[in-house]
Order: sequence, then C-alpha cells, then structure tokens
Amino acid sequence: PKTDMGWGMNAGVMRDFLIKLKDHWKAPKIYITENGSAWPDTIGAGGGVHDPEREAYLMDHLTAAAEALDAGVDLRGYFGWSLLDNYEWAYGYDKRFGYTYVDFATQKRTIKESGRAYAKLIRASRGG
Repeated sequence: PKTDMGWGMNAGVMRDFLIKLKDHWKAPKIYITENGSAWPDTIGAGGGVHDPEREAYLMDHLTAAAEALDAGVDLRGYFGWSLLDNYEWAYGYDKRFGYTYVDFATQKRTIKESGRAYAKLIRASRGG
C-alpha cells in the first residue's frame, strides 16, 4: 500500500539501511527522527479514529528497529512522526501524520487507535 503522500511502505529497508550504516561507519549512535505515515483520517460515528494503516506502519517500523538492535545497531531512539496532526509546509493541513487527530477549526484533539496502540506498547515495555 501507499500512504496519503504516495510513499511505499517497507520497514525492512529501514532495518537493512541501519545495519549497513553500522557496518560501514563502525557502529555510530543512531536516532531515528520523524518516521511516520500520512493517511486520510476522519472521525468515525463513535467519535474515534480508526487508522489501521498507520498502526501497521508504526508496528512494522518498530519491529524493524528492534531487529536492527538485535543485529548490533546502536539505535538510541525512535521518534515517531507525529504526536499531533499538524501543518505540513508543502501541503498545509491536508496530510495527517499524527497519532492524535486535530480538528483544526476547534483544536479538539482525539487520540487515534494508532496512538492508543503506541501508548499500550510503551506501557508494556516499561512493565506497566
């Protein structure tokens, strides 16, 4: 599948690239920033946002990051893009990357299912 930006999804490419960086540059410290996907989200009848594509993208990329760690990559952080839907310079408010839906007219925020899944994963990894 392709994201709302027209980008393909292949978390294995990220994993393989991280391993190549480790091998070529002799294990540098790596931080992944702004890794995410845009989808045409809408508030559903029950008031929530069902975004299985974003959740799958996130989980696939976190799995790939864990595989890179297992391969010896010194991955220090993963920062998913983004906490909130926001203004994208080239696209305005049209592309939604957030784990939280923002109604731009009212500024009301609604945590998307992907955001709930990410929070659950973080809690589980901390033993809570």
